[in-house]
Amino acid sequence: MAETWLVVGLGNPGPRYESTRHNVGQMVIAELAARRGETLRAHKANARVAETWLRPGAAKLVLATPNSFMNTSGGPVSQLARFYDVPAERVVLVHDELDIPFDSLKLKVGGGHGGHNGIRDVAKALGTADFPRVRVGIGRPPGRQDPADWVLDPFSSAERTQLPLVLDEAADAVEQLIGEGLLAAQQRHHAPRA
Repeated sequence: MAETWLVVGLGNPGPRYESTRHNVGQMVIAELAARRGETLRAHKANARVAETWLRPGAAKLVLATPNSFMNTSGGPVSQLARFYDVPAERVVLVHDELDIPFDSLKLKVGGGHGGHNGIRDVAKALGTADFPRVRVGIGRPPGRQDPADWVLDPFSSAERTQLPLVLDEAADAVEQLIGEGLLAAQQRHHAPRA
């Protein structure tokens, strides 16, 4: 029987936040669902979910976005992991990352939260930080702007022109991580851009 993977895009709920940098994880989930002709639907775990497949005959995917705010993502993620009986090593978190330049990706398993409260809350709720992460770079704010304000700002017009490519690559990275493993995905997606 095919393994089930839970792929969660972190962000904040509601129209006020949907186009902000902090919600790039949710944008990647939307891309993965669109590729499969799926729509996210309400789930009792305070999340929106689409059940689908990596490809026919391959791993089952549960694509999800919590309805909670970023800093309280752990509850919905842990409830979904229990509901679908998915161990932490098959819970993939897709999230924004200040310490990676915009239009770059990094993948890893485990490690610290780097000040990201969504990651901190999920690790606490799952009882481990050893889950795969697709970290989508949003870069640091210019000048003295507070990072807390930066992540809640919409992408700039220049970034918005590149954003579809970023989301496409991040979705590819999720698929490759699940289908071929972390190392193969890192080798492809950590390469410097041409």
